[in-house]
Amino acid sequence: MEWSAVFFLNSIMLGIGLAMDAFSVSLANGLNEARMKKGRMCLMAGVFSGFQFIMPMIGWFCVHTFVHYFTAFEKFIPWIALVLLCYIGGKMLIEGIKCGDCEECEGAVVSFTGLIIQGIATSIDALSVGFTIADYNSVMAFVCCMLIGAVTFFICFAGVALGKKVGTRLTGKASVFGGIILIVIGFEIFITGVM
Repeated sequence: MEWSAVFFLNSIMLGIGLAMDAFSVSLANGLNEARMKKGRMCLMAGVFSGFQFIMPMIGWFCVHTFVHYFTAFEKFIPWIALVLLCYIGGKMLIEGIKCGDCEECEGAVVSFTGLIIQGIATSIDALSVGFTIADYNSVMAFVCCMLIGAVTFFICFAGVALGKKVGTRLTGKASVFGGIILIVIGFEIFITGVM
């Protein structure tokens, strides 16, 4: 593969495709935390984009070093994403049902640990992108992954902002809705990964 407009277009399109799960989770987080400040929005988008950058890079590295270990692990990716997203989504769902419309539920926030788990769960399937960019040299793979990360950042930031806007209208029901979204995403990743 050579440097070309097609390379950049493919990288951006990969970023858009990979960012959709992270966008949905960002939307759910925005719903859950309607009073989120811009700094936290950037942190959230940054965590998702960081994982979307590093996972394909790890996949590329695996292809160029110890590919046989990665292929053995690949079948567990949908299961890991399902468990992680169902755990976080279930927790949000239970908290939302317990609180109903109470005021303290409006400010419920995803912990940093929860955010890291969400980042891993939504980007673990991006490991396999390392196979699709295997013919890139290390610099091209790095640039491709940087573009994927940058696209993810902007998409996730927009998802959080949209979730916040809608979340202020849903008040206490936002946590329930956000939890359902995470569980559905977990099953979507699982089903598409197994099929």
